[in-house]
Amino acid sequence: MQIGNVTTPFGRRSVTLTLIKGQLDTADVDACRSVDKWKVYRDICEARDVLGLQDRPLAVLNALLSFYQKTELSGENGLVVFPSNAQLSVRAHGISGSTLRRCLAALVDAGLIHRRDSPNGKRYAHRDKAGQVEEAFGFSLAPLLVRADELAHLAQQASEELRLFRRAKEALTICRRDVRKLITAAMEEGADGDWMSIEAHYVALVARLPRSPRREDVLDVLDEMDMLREEIVNILEIQLVSKNMGTNDGQNDQHIQNSNTGSTYEFEPANEKTQGEKTEPEPRRKTEPLKAFPLSMVLRACPQIVDYGPGGAISHWRELMAAAVVVRSMLGVSPSAYQDACDVMGPENAAVTIACILERAGHINSAGGYLRNLTSKARQGEFSLGPVLMALLRTNDGQAARSA
Repeated sequence: MQIGNVTTPFGRRSVTLTLIKGQLDTADVDACRSVDKWKVYRDICEARDVLGLQDRPLAVLNALLSFYQKTELSGENGLVVFPSNAQLSVRAHGISGSTLRRCLAALVDAGLIHRRDSPNGKRYAHRDKAGQVEEAFGFSLAPLLVRADELAHLAQQASEELRLFRRAKEALTICRRDVRKLITAAMEEGADGDWMSIEAHYVALVARLPRSPRREDVLDVLDEMDMLREEIVNILEIQLVSKNMGTNDGQNDQHIQNSNTGSTYEFEPANEKTQGEKTEPEPRRKTEPLKAFPLSMVLRACPQIVDYGPGGAISHWRELMAAAVVVRSMLGVSPSAYQDACDVMGPENAAVTIACILERAGHINSAGGYLRNLTSKARQGEFSLGPVLMALLRTNDGQAARSA
């Protein structure tokens, strides 16, 4: 078949305008240009989804490239390979003839190879007296040379899309974990709210994800999951604030005297007996109102608690208290022990105490018993968070200095 000065050997196969256009685009190959055939192949593998290719067509393309003797694709060396179906099948890991034909058709449709058919439809080459190929009939790799830049750009786009997809999946995993832990903690502690309906909403959101989700699917679920997390945190925050207001009005004698700079108590593990026992309520001493510590100071002293904040970050007290609820459950502290600490210390300082225990978790055998011990000392006015935070600050600053 002749179009202008260009010969397009389609043979007896059906012709489409797309095939004609592809032949015309690769008719005049720059003889001076060359590209690494395996780099082009790697780009195609990365852009496989954009090109609509699966594993087997890629395996067949790999086999075709292996029949091209040079590493560099160049018009000077000829760009037609002519292996038989039997040879191709062997190098393509033994795929069947019918599968091989479908894979070759997929590569042609993707515009990665062109058929150069002989008069009888067979693949062969004419050679000169020196054994050099003068004319070959088979599959032309010219599209790979012509489209090398385009394929590299498609590979970069596919790589970036994959990166964004993985980031979206990571964010959704963190959000799902937060919501699941907050719901569990709220149910265990008997917090007010229709937690069964909230949990059903959570399960429905998870079920919306298809088996092979796209980034858009993940982002849609992530948006709603993030709103659900905010709703749960708001419900818990309102209850904590209400409880804190009641404590401030009628139970100021239960606050920790954080301004007690003379306290010699160090935040170290108590003996096994103290940790395991549930101490009886002791007579309370009237202490001064709670002296708040800056949140930035708390987070510098207790950096590990940040990992359990919504989205892996803590920017205000509400998020610190929500993270403390998650950590409380993780450390095995009973809801009653944590509630007692909130009643005595106040919700903010109870959350700070949990953050401090998390920093020393490796040295504490029973976090629940230890918290009860601290609550008992706080009730007697014998426990101050000030020295504890300063000790953790010195430890963390010292470690940072040694790492620098």
